[in-house]
Amino acid sequence: MIVALQAIFLDFDGVIADSEPLHLQAFQQTLAEEGIELSADDYYGQYLGYDDVGMCQALARDRQLAMTEAQIASLVTRKGARLRALLRGGDVLFPGAAAFIRQAASHVPLAIASGAMRHEILEIVLGAGVADLFAAIVAAGDTPESKPSPAPYRLAFERLRQNTGRHLDPRRCVAIEDSRWGLESAQAAGLRCVGVTNSYSADELAGADLVVGGLDELTLPALDRLCGS
Repeated sequence: MIVALQAIFLDFDGVIADSEPLHLQAFQQTLAEEGIELSADDYYGQYLGYDDVGMCQALARDRQLAMTEAQIASLVTRKGARLRALLRGGDVLFPGAAAFIRQAASHVPLAIASGAMRHEILEIVLGAGVADLFAAIVAAGDTPESKPSPAPYRLAFERLRQNTGRHLDPRRCVAIEDSRWGLESAQAAGLRCVGVTNSYSADELAGADLVVGGLDELTLPALDRLCGS
C-alpha cells in the first residue's frame, strides 16, 4: 500500500529513453558540418544537462565561438532532424521503463520534466503506448531557463497539481534523474531525488537520496519509504 508517495517526476533522456548516445551522435554530425568537434567526454562531462539551445550556447561560450541566435537555431533544427532519423531505428526505451511507468501510474500521478524537445518526447511515449499515463509534460522551451535551474521541475509540479486537482507536498514527491544537473534542478525545487546510473556512475550521483541501476530496479515501496522518511 502506497502511503507517503504522492507523485513521480521523471526526466526523459537517460531515464525513460536510452537516447543520450543518439543525442551525442546527432550533435557530432551537425557540428562537424561547421568544423566543430565534440567528443563523448566533453558531451557527458559538460553539456548533457542542457537543452539543445543551452548546449549550443554553452559550447560557443566555452570554445569562444561567435554564434548568432540564427546560427544556433539552425544548428538545433538540423540536429533535431538527425535525431529523428536515428530514433526511427527502433525502440529506445530502457528495459523495464514501460513496465515501471504503467505500474507507477496506477498508484500516483506522473509527470515528465525534460530538456528534450516536446515532439521528440511525444513520438517516443506514443510509440511505447504510455503517453496517456503522464498528467503533465514539461519540455525544452517551456521555461526561460533549463536544468540545472529549478524552473523545469517547478513548472512540472505546478502543472501536475493543476491537472490532477491534488494538494501536493514537494517532499512527498520524487524526481528520477540520470545527471547531476537534473538532480540540482529537482533538489532546488524541493523534491526527493532518485539517481539512475544509466549515464553516470553512482559516485557522480552522490547528491541523490537513492541511487539505482535503472527503472527496472526501482520499486514503488522503496519510493514510498523514501517519502516517509
